[in-house]
Amino acid sequence: MNKLVINVGNKKSKIDKDIYGHFSEHLGRCIYEGLYVGEDSKIPNKNGMRTDVVEALKELKIPQLRWPGGCFADEYHWKDGIGPKENRKRMINTHWGGVVEDNSFGTHEFLELCEQVDCEPYIAGNLGSGTVQEMSEWVEYMTFEGVSPMADLRTKNGKNDPWKVRLFGVGNENWGCGGNMTPEYYANEYRRYQTYCRNYGGNKLFKVACGPNSDDYNWCDTVMRIAHPYMDGLSLHYYTIEKTWEDKGSATEFDIEGWYKTLKHTLFMEELVTRHSEIMDRYDPKKRIALAVDEWGCWHNVEPGTNPGFLYQQNTMRDALVAGINLNIFNKHSDRVRIANIAQLVNVLQSVILTEGEKMLLTPTYHVFNMYKCHQDATLVDSFVEVNEIGVDEIKVQNLHESASIDENGNLNITINNLSATDAYDITSTILDMKVTSVKGEILTNKMNAHNTFDNPNVVQTEVFTDFKITEKGVDFTIPPCSVIHLTVK
Repeated sequence: MNKLVINVGNKKSKIDKDIYGHFSEHLGRCIYEGLYVGEDSKIPNKNGMRTDVVEALKELKIPQLRWPGGCFADEYHWKDGIGPKENRKRMINTHWGGVVEDNSFGTHEFLELCEQVDCEPYIAGNLGSGTVQEMSEWVEYMTFEGVSPMADLRTKNGKNDPWKVRLFGVGNENWGCGGNMTPEYYANEYRRYQTYCRNYGGNKLFKVACGPNSDDYNWCDTVMRIAHPYMDGLSLHYYTIEKTWEDKGSATEFDIEGWYKTLKHTLFMEELVTRHSEIMDRYDPKKRIALAVDEWGCWHNVEPGTNPGFLYQQNTMRDALVAGINLNIFNKHSDRVRIANIAQLVNVLQSVILTEGEKMLLTPTYHVFNMYKCHQDATLVDSFVEVNEIGVDEIKVQNLHESASIDENGNLNITINNLSATDAYDITSTILDMKVTSVKGEILTNKMNAHNTFDNPNVVQTEVFTDFKITEKGVDFTIPPCSVIHLTVK
């Protein structure tokens, strides 16, 4: 028996819904074909946006969507993507596949997509190759109400009223593809650029600075030291890979060692969030500044026969466990982690949706996000699970991983993952300060390599979970191997 203890009376931080955000970049088939097919497409659409994808995203209740990148953001010039489409500039997407970018999906189209999905936009501004004036005018174009050159231009392009834009990234990966800057140089550039990102009318920007790549603690410390009074958030990027950056490993063809290696690498997120939070605490002890993990997820080798620059990969139960682990970690650190974005939304990296022409399928990762949406804006409560060390050879991980929250209706939501590929565990829970009267469960489970295909789109899907027993102390249950469970306790 593994013990699970939940103290409902020990309420902690709010789990900001923005932790459940997503990311869409002009990369491969994410935007074009995945989200946007154009108004003249035979694929059902509304103003060019795929209706099947939009409806699936609405079901997830995604709170915010980051765009236009990624590395693409710091070579993106927003004025190329406004006005009549026949007049928009064509360019080569040098970062991703060397394909032609016709800019038919620009600011108006992205904000239209957000309206259809009912989520907030998270704009990544171009600090790498763009000017201060360019970034300043983009904010003015989107949010200024009144008489101004950019507001007049927006009106000319068919939008009289401004949009509401809260989340705004001032640069992306400026330690790498965003300019190969030193932290000192970037921090001072950030101070300069953000000065001209104005709050117009009732629109107040939440400015996110470019934070560290993985465990670059010097970048975190330097940027916080120089620029922390001027930021609302600091980003963190970390990708889970099985092997090496040169050979990341297959998304579907892996053995038990590849399973545990990947889960061990994703558990490193706990250390990253903890150590970067400690650095931030030195400059921001009241935790005003959010840690924004706005790129995370599995990065595997591309599917055989696909463009290596398009980053198209399949999605198995292993990816589902990676999603569950990360979301549990973010929940438990929600006093500091208040924004996160899995990479990416459709057809790229750890997608929640894959498309092929008119076909669409939901990945195991989609189902995890659907199970976990109960945590959005809920209150984290103290929880602990007794764990065993499992794995192969020197590759060891904990067998169980959980988080718990209380929603606005007083329901206790527990999400727990079994990281073992082979063994089930009996769990006995003690739930303090709550008398359990009913339990409702759902489970995602299958073999570790299981995934959905266009020929068989429902191999991995959520099912009702009933293998539990209400007790005087709480609820006891058995969690199968390679599974994610969500329990709603009343």
